[in-house]
Amino acid sequence: MTRGEIYRTHHRVAERGDKPGYYVVVSRSFVAANDDVATVVCAPVYGRVLGLGTEVLVGPDNGVPKRSAARCDFLCLMFKSKLTSFAGSLGRAQLLELDRALAVALELDVAALAEASGSREPGASEKRPRRG
Repeated sequence: MTRGEIYRTHHRVAERGDKPGYYVVVSRSFVAANDDVATVVCAPVYGRVLGLGTEVLVGPDNGVPKRSAARCDFLCLMFKSKLTSFAGSLGRAQLLELDRALAVALELDVAALAEASGSREPGASEKRPRRG
């Protein structure tokens, strides 16, 4: 499992009107790929596109049946075991859109963050996840 992958859950989710659905993995790949971590942060996919700055458009090219939107306003913690069916992945441009949508949803001042961090690469000092 890695950031930007889309999974379908067959479990009924109360927050989604007791319906299964699609989810985009938002957690960084270090967490998503780590077998010792049972959960990931996801953006739920909705069939109705509202045109919000916090949405990332997805569709059949990503393994979702119809044109839809991953909504970063409604991030949720999902057990990896409930993300039962791999559907597809976001493309490179969509990953950049995901970054932008997350920044909007979380009201991040991206310019200030870039200035404050200087040239430090995020996660550079972390160990790679174990594969088991």
